Amino acid sequence: MREQNTPIPTLLKAIAVAAAMAGCVPDRIPEPKDGTFAPGVDHRKAAEDGLEVGNRLMAAGQHELALEAFTRAALTEGLTPEILTSMGTANLGLGRLGQAEQLLRRALKEDDTRPEAWNNLGVVLMERGEVKEAEQVFHRAYALDNGESDSIRDNLRLVQEKSANPDKSVAQTEAYKVVQRGNADFLIRKNP
Repeated sequence: MREQNTPIPTLLKAIAVAAAMAGCVPDRIPEPKDGTFAPGVDHRKAAEDGLEVGNRLMAAGQHELALEAFTRAALTEGLTPEILTSMGTANLGLGRLGQAEQLLRRALKEDDTRPEAWNNLGVVLMERGEVKEAEQVFHRAYALDNGESDSIRDNLRLVQEKSANPDKSVAQTEAYKVVQRGNADFLIRKNP
């Protein structure tokens, strides 16, 4: 009569072989002779500021990672107007216009003296086709900035141009592109 192979005895044999083989492995992996190896983590050093990390990631075009960094910053610092503006800008970069608009409006409700928040809200409104409100928002951003930012001035000029010619075709409307400038600043630019 043949012996049946049941799963449990087979599994026990496999475990015994694996344990015996593990005893044949050297205790540690040898370090490279040229001294190149990954450094350890310094747990004594303070962690980098989440807002700073998020701004760097935004500059690198990593909007999803930046949003995660801003969320971590919100855990330590709270939902400050600066963090809300940054989160709104990251969502704008990801094309999440509804979320971006909500966050930017919330940031402006808490602190309405931030020209970059007004500018980014204007970009969201332009992308949504709300030209009249976008024009008012860009005027506010321009006034708060005292006309010092080229991107806000350019956005205001473009929205005024669009407002003056509302009968443009869809192809002409799509000739505008949102471009990030700086850490939390977007510029609407015509495509070449």
